[in-house]
Amino acid sequence: MIKFVPIPASLFQENRNRLRKLLPPRSLVILNANDVMPANADGTLGFIQNADLFYLSGILQEQTILVMAPDASDPSYREMLFLRRTDEHTLIWEGPKLTRDEARRISGIDHVRWLDEFPLIFRQLMCEMELVYLNTNEHYRALPEVETRDVRFIRECQRQYPLHRYCRLAPLMHELRTVKAPIEIDLIRKACQLTGRAFRRVLRCIRPGINESELEAEFAREFIRNRATFAYPPIIASGPNTCILHYTRNDRQCRAGELLLLDVAANYGSYNSDMTRTVPVSGRFTRRQRQVYDAVLRVFRQMTRALVPGKTLADLRQEAETLIAEECRQLGLLPQRTRRASRGNEPPVRQFFMHGVTHPIGLDVHDVLKPGQKIGPGWVVTCEPAIYVREEGFGIRLENTFLITDKDPVDLMADIPIEPDEIEGLMKH
Repeated sequence: MIKFVPIPASLFQENRNRLRKLLPPRSLVILNANDVMPANADGTLGFIQNADLFYLSGILQEQTILVMAPDASDPSYREMLFLRRTDEHTLIWEGPKLTRDEARRISGIDHVRWLDEFPLIFRQLMCEMELVYLNTNEHYRALPEVETRDVRFIRECQRQYPLHRYCRLAPLMHELRTVKAPIEIDLIRKACQLTGRAFRRVLRCIRPGINESELEAEFAREFIRNRATFAYPPIIASGPNTCILHYTRNDRQCRAGELLLLDVAANYGSYNSDMTRTVPVSGRFTRRQRQVYDAVLRVFRQMTRALVPGKTLADLRQEAETLIAEECRQLGLLPQRTRRASRGNEPPVRQFFMHGVTHPIGLDVHDVLKPGQKIGPGWVVTCEPAIYVREEGFGIRLENTFLITDKDPVDLMADIPIEPDEIEGLMKH
């Protein structure tokens, strides 16, 4: 679960102000918290708040509803939070929930009510408002299989009020969330610093014979003691596992002469970072490993300079594929002249580099954006070129988190070792 970190309420107030400016007259906005997902028997999974609700309120509690109706005739209805009330059973088994005063301090919303007040107030607002903005997950790579609280609310809302005009809130939230406020950037920067601290700690532990799970535990220790969590399921992949893009078993013994790929980063205050390093288990790269590592590092350096406003993710992927294809030719992985593969018309380089080179990051690791949207100042993105040589049993990926500006991008992980000589030196000591 995300650890609570105090964040100035001004961030959430400004986020709501920005959304308010995008709304037509007589609009009603309703956002629901995520569900507490079941596990097995009577167990539940850790609660993860709906990112859009958090973005607009800062509230991390389940069963929360945010309502915005800027044109409501009753001023107290224009911005409201509805919270779960603490009863005796909840107090004993779960502990106290947020008080209304606590929620006011966190969110900057003056009018905080209990959930049992929602149905009547909701009806009053629906009788007054014309446009109803409801939220769904519209990330272009998502394939939702589980019905969310928002989806259930949409169905019930349309059943009760079929004559209203319903609108999608997600495109507005995507527009707002891509550009990060200074407070958000500071939280991401802190997550990057904790990631670097944990990486240096883990470098001292890597040796032949250690299990991937032991290294995962070292990352967890550093994150949790600093009120951070894993930004995503950690990838700690040794040997042939380095060629598995989303390997998360983390249970293999590291062996001498192999490489270890660490795609691990911290979440701090609900904001994520993203880092990947590939290091030698024995402390020194072999000649071939160093050749491929240097090739990926050259592409990394070139692509970081390419992170400038006005480009799309597709533009950057094409640039990266061109650079990696040339490196693969120099490494003898591709012939000097190559034709496009017939299957799907994919470039041959994709057998060695099959994913994108960048993605936005923030409240979500793969943060929201509109397809085809051009990156701009205030965005935070990753840069992650790679070369996977499955026939030789290893892959190398390098990744940092960057802030896009009007000028050069700012590497928020510039102090985390990435040069091979520095990594070997730290592992030696």
